[in-house]
Amino acid sequence: MTSRYRSSEGTNSLSPRRRTVVKAAAATAVLAGPLAAALPARAADQAPAFLHGVASGDPLPDGVLLWTRVTPTAEAVPGSGLGPDTEVSWVVATDKALTNIVSKGSTTATAASDHTVKADIRGLAPATDYWFRFSAGGTDSPVARTRTAPAADAAVSGLRFGVVSCANWEAGYFSSYRHLAARGDLDAWLHLGDYIYEYGTGEYGTRGTVVRQHAPTHEILTLADYRTRHGKYKTDPDLQTLHTKAPVIAIWDDHEFANDSWSGGAENHTEGAEGAWSNRQAAAKQAYFEWMPVRPAIAGTTYRRLRFGKLADLSLLDLRSFRSQQVKVGNGSVDDPDRTITGRAQLDWLKAGLKASDTTWRLVGNSVMISPFSFGSLSADLFKPLAKLLGLPQEGIAANTDQWDGYTDDRRELLAHLRSNAIGNTVFLTGDIHMAWANDVPVDAGTYPLSASAATEFVVTSVTSDNLDDIVKVPEGTLTAVASPLIRAANRHVHWVDTDRHGYGVLDITADRAQMDYYVLSDRTDANATSSWSRSYRTRTGTQKVERTYDPV
Repeated sequence: MTSRYRSSEGTNSLSPRRRTVVKAAAATAVLAGPLAAALPARAADQAPAFLHGVASGDPLPDGVLLWTRVTPTAEAVPGSGLGPDTEVSWVVATDKALTNIVSKGSTTATAASDHTVKADIRGLAPATDYWFRFSAGGTDSPVARTRTAPAADAAVSGLRFGVVSCANWEAGYFSSYRHLAARGDLDAWLHLGDYIYEYGTGEYGTRGTVVRQHAPTHEILTLADYRTRHGKYKTDPDLQTLHTKAPVIAIWDDHEFANDSWSGGAENHTEGAEGAWSNRQAAAKQAYFEWMPVRPAIAGTTYRRLRFGKLADLSLLDLRSFRSQQVKVGNGSVDDPDRTITGRAQLDWLKAGLKASDTTWRLVGNSVMISPFSFGSLSADLFKPLAKLLGLPQEGIAANTDQWDGYTDDRRELLAHLRSNAIGNTVFLTGDIHMAWANDVPVDAGTYPLSASAATEFVVTSVTSDNLDDIVKVPEGTLTAVASPLIRAANRHVHWVDTDRHGYGVLDITADRAQMDYYVLSDRTDANATSSWSRSYRTRTGTQKVERTYDPV
């Protein structure tokens, strides 16, 4: 495999309105039977199995976080609370055959952590490919590749990341993951939120057809539920394959909890009838950290920072744990300075990190769009489905209040900080909105382009979750042909928007530019969907503006 780090070191929110309240009992051991049917069959007396694959994440110059889940007995399915303590060992090597072992160890997987295992490996060389494997009871997991980050002071000429978000199991297949895995040139891949969805079967957008049913079939509320849903996702073969090819760097958005979640609740949560929000949020977070190779810098959050030599650092945000409730009719103003999307501590941390950064590029992993967005003069036949996708009142509103548009004081403070401190080359990498965008991030959208651009933003579309054409149920591309020019006319900082397609991005970074290549899938409902390049946009160093480029990297 060709090394993508070229280092001087050498070595290598469709928001469907609430339906009737789900009356789901807490998942207990009785789930073991029906849920076992969702997993690959194996004999009850068979040795422990690695049914959910292996993964790595959060690469550092000297280490990486390894993950797996062992199924010690047939009844020990995710969320069941069943199964014996099981010793799980791992080896890390510099070769795929695992002959030159550089690290090994073991731990005990228990029902208390849903038989998930994490190993935070240190003492590795920077900018280096490694391979690893887990073993338990005579059974070996697949062998997977991972890669460490360059040393902090390394001169790095190039980085390449896959970029994805919004994967609704029931809406289709995860072909985006398969195509990213097949590239063989990724240093890591970024998942910008909505790795799972919380809804009951058929309750979330699937263009009217459930392509494949998730588990459990009811809306997930309890720790057992969230564990079961994470376990179901981890059986997807394309997702498993991508996790074996490169480390993931993940943040959460709302659907890892519940739709339009905030610090004290969610649109898709009925307090009392569905238990206490604090309990549901705690369960969702526990399951997430059990099932994802994420290393929290602060317990209970996903905000943290990774560095890739002198070329780039990556600030990863948690925009759900600390935010104020979204503005609805009669409950406040989007301009209220007392309302926050980040929380004070996280915003101060982000500002300080951006100011102190000495890398060429400052990347921000951002779960919801920071660029302002106005509907302008969209006609009713376009406005209504777009408002439905964004979870907005059908009578009209000028902003998506779940995005930074709903928390304008935080955005104003952050962009003013970038300008006043002459902080350039800041690129926001965003998911959530189920559309692809290439944006300048203006200080004053009302006067742009006469006013300055403080940063740039690349937004990737959904892996499978409904976008505009799915909601209206028209042929792909029909709506974007009409909506895109109207959106751009009302938002002069938007260089491009595709409202209709599913796919992924590939971000390629050099000292001269950061470029996002946008790829689209032929059909999300086809397990063998093909992928094709759609468009590319880049920002040149020092410009804080996006421009189109006509070839992928």
